[in-house]
Amino acid sequence: MTRPPLGIIAGTGFYDLAALENPSPETITTAFGDAWITRGTWHGIPVVFLTRHGAGHSVPPHLVNYRANIRALADLGVRDVVAVNVTGSIDPDLRAGDLLCLEDFVDFTRQRPVTFFDGSGPEGVVHTDVLEPYHPAVRREILDAAAAAGRLVRDGGVYAAFEGPRFETRAEIRLARLAGADVAGMTGVPEVTLAIEAGLRYAAISLVVNPASGVGDSDEPITMDEITEVLSATSADVLAVLDELVHTRATFPDPDAATEPAP
Repeated sequence: MTRPPLGIIAGTGFYDLAALENPSPETITTAFGDAWITRGTWHGIPVVFLTRHGAGHSVPPHLVNYRANIRALADLGVRDVVAVNVTGSIDPDLRAGDLLCLEDFVDFTRQRPVTFFDGSGPEGVVHTDVLEPYHPAVRREILDAAAAAGRLVRDGGVYAAFEGPRFETRAEIRLARLAGADVAGMTGVPEVTLAIEAGLRYAAISLVVNPASGVGDSDEPITMDEITEVLSATSADVLAVLDELVHTRATFPDPDAATEPAP
């Protein structure tokens, strides 16, 4: 059986994958709206790449159509998804350029459609288990790829999702820290939970690009110029991990080749 395509989702600073061979941009229409994806191959295996914010970072985080994005990946036969989240550090020990392989999240968003199941469909009301929101097998692939690529990735981390597009206040970051969060971002939820609802195996790499509000010694405001500068210096580390992960998948047979893709 042909290996299902690998889904890669990225946001700020990651608007294309230069390594993608024969890239084919497409618009995928779903029951929840349109998603803009690029299909291609990487080390010979099929990949579906999706940039959350669209061309030129035109879609703010609170208006991303997360349901259409995840539904499109599932409709294209994707089974596994590796996501990249650009984040601010809540843990004062984290520095710009640090990478984490996330293991849990807390959700401080307020106005986003958060589920495929609104009670109107034939499945009725559905309560989804999120005991392990980031799939252990895909997390293991990320960590092994990082080690093979010589990049340090922290095993574990809690992501605090905020609505955006504004940055968080000091008080909000203090609240997130009390909840056990390590990093703050604006796009990780409901993406992760929708992936679970769609039957996808989802895991995420967090790239720290700045201290969150009130973290550390600096009282300087957070700026996009600062974030862009860090991304320019550190995005290659994320791409190296992804490249090794894809290369490993291309080298070894798919152990779950008999597994049907998500419905």
